[in-house]
Amino acid sequence: MNKRLAAEFFGTLWLVLGGCGSAVLAAAFPGVGIGLLGVSFAFGLTVLTMAFAMGPISGCHLNPAVTLGLAVGGRFPYKDLPGYWIAQVLGAVAASAILYVIATGNGSAIGGFASNGFGEHSPGKYSLGAAFLTEVVMTFFFLMVILGSTAKKAAPGFAPIAIGLCLTLIHLISIPVTNTSVNPARSTGPALFVGGWALSQLWLFWVAPLIGAALAGFLFPKLED
Repeated sequence: MNKRLAAEFFGTLWLVLGGCGSAVLAAAFPGVGIGLLGVSFAFGLTVLTMAFAMGPISGCHLNPAVTLGLAVGGRFPYKDLPGYWIAQVLGAVAASAILYVIATGNGSAIGGFASNGFGEHSPGKYSLGAAFLTEVVMTFFFLMVILGSTAKKAAPGFAPIAIGLCLTLIHLISIPVTNTSVNPARSTGPALFVGGWALSQLWLFWVAPLIGAALAGFLFPKLED
């Protein structure tokens, strides 16, 4: 179990460092900013690379919502859920600490630090309701892709590609709404460093993804029958 938790820790660290790091360090860099498209691909690539690297060890969840969805879908034991969640959150916090040191290394303030938000803290100023619905729906379909691409009848070896591209698409859709969470650990790490509004809005980025993931975990097995 310790090896599996270590894999979740390092995998989630890479997800947050690569995805949020691209948003904080490279998205708006003068002259070569990678923008929304680049950040979306960065998140997708982190999952794709870690799925190949850590998938054989821990299943490469990297996300409390994914772990819950797999548990509801009968693919993961509930008794192991707390350990995975703790490892994932600690990995996200460690990544955010590394990113904080790098981002402030030239004297810059961290600003929003790729935190997720709604209302005045949504990139497109979307309401709480729009943000909540977005996170539920995006996480639901993320889990549907994960459950489908890792099913026994699925083509072997292609799941990391499908999952990584799905996360890329999710970011292309939802960055303007919430800065895209679909992952409570990813939201928690940056929020701890921003504090204030980011922490006060963090509840949504736990509740909505967990609801979406649980719904997918409940419904997908019925489609397989």
